[in-house]
Amino acid sequence: MPAQTVDLDVRDARLMAIVAPDAPMDQLATGFEFLEGLVWLPGARALIFSDIPGDAMHRWDAASGATVFRRPSHKANGNTLDGQGRILTCEHATSRVVRQELDGRLTVLASHYAGVELNSPNDIVVRSDGAIYFTDPNFGRRPTRHGVPRAQQLGFQAVFRLDTVTGALVAVADDFEQPNGLCFSLDEKRLFVNDSPRGHIRVFAVTEDGGLCGGEVWAELSGSGPGVPDGMKLDAAGNLYCAGPGGIHVFDTDATCLGVIRIPEQAANFCWGGDDLCDLFIGASTTLYRVRMQTAGRLAGSQP
Repeated sequence: MPAQTVDLDVRDARLMAIVAPDAPMDQLATGFEFLEGLVWLPGARALIFSDIPGDAMHRWDAASGATVFRRPSHKANGNTLDGQGRILTCEHATSRVVRQELDGRLTVLASHYAGVELNSPNDIVVRSDGAIYFTDPNFGRRPTRHGVPRAQQLGFQAVFRLDTVTGALVAVADDFEQPNGLCFSLDEKRLFVNDSPRGHIRVFAVTEDGGLCGGEVWAELSGSGPGVPDGMKLDAAGNLYCAGPGGIHVFDTDATCLGVIRIPEQAANFCWGGDDLCDLFIGASTTLYRVRMQTAGRLAGSQP
């Protein structure tokens, strides 16, 4: 695949300490429909990602390129790892959160709340105590290529917390229009959640029982190009990255936007990988990209 140099919208010179202006951006695979849910498997040195309209999950590694990992995927969206290295997946078509066991079997972790179906679980993270947090907008119930048209049963769109010991599912914040990407602060005392239609990122304090409080707007995303607040993660230095208009927006710990890693197509999600966690893999609609960074990222399922 052809290589090119990264395109940066520099809003603060500190961005160039994170990603060099001449950093390579490699096109690793293309021909997909809409990529999402990237997660790095360090033991296999491989990447897993979803193609929602293509109803498939794919695997990429340097030796084999992109191959089908799971099909059908029930229009899988977000993926992450738990503390045991098992893949957790949000399925739009079934309104479920599932876990792939180490032997390949799938276990349904969540599908209903208060006796009715979830909307369409979207993105997912795991805290170091094993609790699972996921967003549940209604995108997967709309008559689009990202879902299966059907009536919404829940009367709200929320962030949920799943206790993997008791199985208890709790709506920990339900005042969103469409919650999407989410990530914990490095010390796990705060949870960042973005709201796609509202164009902003909110921050919540995590209470001792795993609940959320607060929820003030932390930052707004602005810029030209396709995209809305979507996938979101922190690097090892605590900088927050969020897919948004024109590419991947990078914020410092004080919510100052340092700039945007501009991507030729709409970027929805990303993750770090490689042996030193300095490879930023980006899912941008039809194409999987890799940008070489100067600041290392963090693995899904990492301990704080």
